[in-house]
Parts: sequence; structure tokens; C-alpha cells
Amino acid sequence: MTLEIPGFTSRRVQVADGVALHAAVGGTGDPVVLLHGFPQTHLCWRHVAPALAADHTVIVPDLRGYGASDKPAETSPETYSKRTMAADVVALAEALGFERFALAGHDRGALVAVRAGLDHPDRVSHLAILDVLPTLDMWDVLHGAEAAVAFHLYLMAQPAGLPEAMIAGTADQFFGHFLDAWSTPSAPAPFDEQVRAEYLRASREAVTSIVADYRASAGIDVEHDRADRAAGRGLTMPVTVVQQDWGALLGYDAAGLWKAWASDLDHRTTRAGHFMAESAPSETEATLRALLAR
Repeated sequence: MTLEIPGFTSRRVQVADGVALHAAVGGTGDPVVLLHGFPQTHLCWRHVAPALAADHTVIVPDLRGYGASDKPAETSPETYSKRTMAADVVALAEALGFERFALAGHDRGALVAVRAGLDHPDRVSHLAILDVLPTLDMWDVLHGAEAAVAFHLYLMAQPAGLPEAMIAGTADQFFGHFLDAWSTPSAPAPFDEQVRAEYLRASREAVTSIVADYRASAGIDVEHDRADRAAGRGLTMPVTVVQQDWGALLGYDAAGLWKAWASDLDHRTTRAGHFMAESAPSETEATLRALLAR
């Protein structure tokens, strides 16, 4: 049985032909949509969402291909492109009665959120991006031995067949590696065994679609970013980016990379670790509220 966010109502909403998203909805007021990362589900927002629901309508979906949402077969590169997944989010909000909404995403969800901001600037009022780099820039800055921390990006970028088989054969070890490795001494694993088990179960049942999501980020998502950069398109709404301070280790200027995409940028670093919405929910809520006040 899927765990849920206390006080929230589960909804199943059609967002495209043959694709429905599972979403938890709570609160009243101006809408905020929260998108999860890898290898998680909407449950990663279980602490932040109820706090924001005190004065906002909070919509927390499982992304296409994750959790309890539909997992369509990868029939083309577009099936799991961030453009398609962003269109899902816009359709979800519209189906729930909201033409315009604030949007926050973590990890994979942040890449979907960025694409929503680029493709649908009239729909996204404020944008929060938690612990990722822009897709195009991410591939540019990964190099040398330090890039070994991102081995999964290269594995899941391979043509269909081998990565799915390799991951499915060791699913709990594979997904569990990231749940453990991305926790830090200053931010130890911020989920109990029940939540961890739920993340592993959900990921184990979604290997094919998770790989397709990552494969898109090595292909069609890069093409979309390059087209935007060539055309001078960027994020026009207020943007807050919160990241771990990996720049010194990997040799890049994260704030500078994001500044090239977002003119109205508040860039912050955190010691809360990668899973910041779970390890530091009060800090994350405060950051989102500061963004919403801009």
C-alpha cells in the first residue's frame, strides 16, 4: 500500500492521452506544485507540503513514470522528455482549476520544473530548483575522475536494453546506493525504514520508465536546451536555486551557470544535503516562502 502525506487527498488526474498522474492535494489558497526527485516519489515532500498547505493549495504529484503515476512505454524520445513531463504538470494544475501556479522541483523534478518555466512562462509564477544543474550545463561540467559520482547518468544514457536489465537485476542495491550515498554526515538519511522501503518498492517497479527519463536527459532534453540557448530564451519569473556546494570539488561556478538561464535569480547553498526537503524541511519551507514573497 502506497504511503501518503497526512491530511492530503489522493487524486488521479488525466494529463495526456493514456497518461494519468497520481497527486496528493491539500490546503487552500494560491497554488504551489511540488515535484520530487530520484529515486523518490511525491512522499519526499511529506514535511514541507503540510506546512505550505496552511495558506496555499499544495499539489504534489508523482512524475510520469514514477510512483503511482502511469508509466507509458518509451515509443519515442519525446515520451519522457522534460518537455512532455512539464506539459503533464501544466495539464495537472489546469485540471485542478489553476491556470497559473508556483512550482518547486527537486533533482529530476527540478529539471521538469525548469522546462515548464521555459516552455510555459505564462503558467509558472515562481520557480524553485533544488540541487541540480541545467541539463545542458551538467553534461559540460562533468569530466575526469570526479565525474564518477555521476556514473548512473552515463549508464542510463545507453540504448534501451542493457541498462534496464542491469538495474532490474540489482534494483534494491542500485536505488538504495543513492539513498545512502546522497545522505551526508551533516544530513544523515532523512527517511525512516518505512519510507526508504517505499522508495525502493516504487523504484523497483519503475525501472524501465526511470531509465527512459534519464536517457531523455542525455538526448532530446539537451537538444531542447541548446535550441533555447541559441534563441536566447531563459527563465523570466523569479527563480530560487538551492544547491550543495559542489562547485569547488567539480570546478564550476554553479551560480554563474544558473545566472545564464535566469535573470531574476536567488542562488543559495545549503549544508542540508541532497535530500533537503526531508533533512531540513523548515529551511526548505522558509526558502520557498521567501521566493513566493518576491
